[in-house]
Amino acid sequence: MASKGMLRLIAAGGLSLATFGQGTPRIAPVPGDPLELVTGAVVAVDTAESREDVLLLLARARDSYSLRNAGRGYDLKISFTASSGGQTEYDGAWKMEDVFDPQQGLRWTAKAAGGAFTTTRISSKTTFYEDGTARTIPLRLHEARAALFDPIPTAENVAHGSIRTSTATFHGVKVTCVLLSAAGSTAPAASGRGWEESEVCIDPESGLLQVQSQVPGRYFAYDYSNAPQLGDCRLPRTVTVTEAGKVVSKISVDSVTELPSADPGLFVPTGPMTARGQASGMAGARKIARWVGRGPFPAGATVRPVCVFGLVTPAGQLVEAHSLQPSDPNSQAAVEAAKRMSFFAPAAPGARRRQHFVFVIEMFASSQ
Repeated sequence: MASKGMLRLIAAGGLSLATFGQGTPRIAPVPGDPLELVTGAVVAVDTAESREDVLLLLARARDSYSLRNAGRGYDLKISFTASSGGQTEYDGAWKMEDVFDPQQGLRWTAKAAGGAFTTTRISSKTTFYEDGTARTIPLRLHEARAALFDPIPTAENVAHGSIRTSTATFHGVKVTCVLLSAAGSTAPAASGRGWEESEVCIDPESGLLQVQSQVPGRYFAYDYSNAPQLGDCRLPRTVTVTEAGKVVSKISVDSVTELPSADPGLFVPTGPMTARGQASGMAGARKIARWVGRGPFPAGATVRPVCVFGLVTPAGQLVEAHSLQPSDPNSQAAVEAAKRMSFFAPAAPGARRRQHFVFVIEMFASSQ
């Protein structure tokens, strides 16, 4: 399960105007997409009262996904199909199951088509075990869990950043879209979404999350038709993941049933689990915005960003990296530049190693 640190931004060079000649650079707008809902006027949320209203809206939507906080045991069954065209690993059908007991812990399993990848993980209080074909969770599996567990950042993660809002319509329903970025990010235009902003669109009437997008070009669309429920938690029936307008994963919540008491044997680590040692964890996504090339850049230049999306393993390796703007002429150069970066970060003694998503926003300046 991904942690809640979804808006951590690592500044790598920033977007200082001093890198240009005379004149202010133009940043190309976010590409159009059927799920890019923020295309018109955007309002800055800059008073304590208005920020509190937005945080309450986010909290209400987040509560619907807080299954483990409800204090009830459950058995959750999920299936999804990955169809990335080979850009990421293990395309095909997947099955995943979570068994949670508030007194005993969480056990979850996942299996790719044909058993090419399998994993079983147990977490109970402060102990974490795993067994399977590999220790790194593949990108699409990590993605499926991120879409269904804590998809909305917490108040702590957005408290000191920029908040802007816009209204839009999604499937005939009026939604409120919240744009979030870290403090010190590039000031976006008055209309439309900025490249460094995450986007969360919520139906204010039902309080349900409708669209989530951490960077332009990648979107989660939520459908609650015949939605499964557990207490006050209402999960989507399906989540559709798109990249550059193409569906790359379709996630289905097949069932969620209350489980008064789970079999204690499910939470006892096997011999191979114990031998493998402590399992690695899954952390939240990180963003990096940086220049490609050195200034000064031409006066009146246009900045054309390209977002590279990938997975950083517990060992600090970037894997499954690919562009979210594949039609951009700088797409391949952006991917190659991201692959040359170092993502290794030493863990504190005794701490669990973690994997996480990374979004590298590569800035290309051109006189055209």
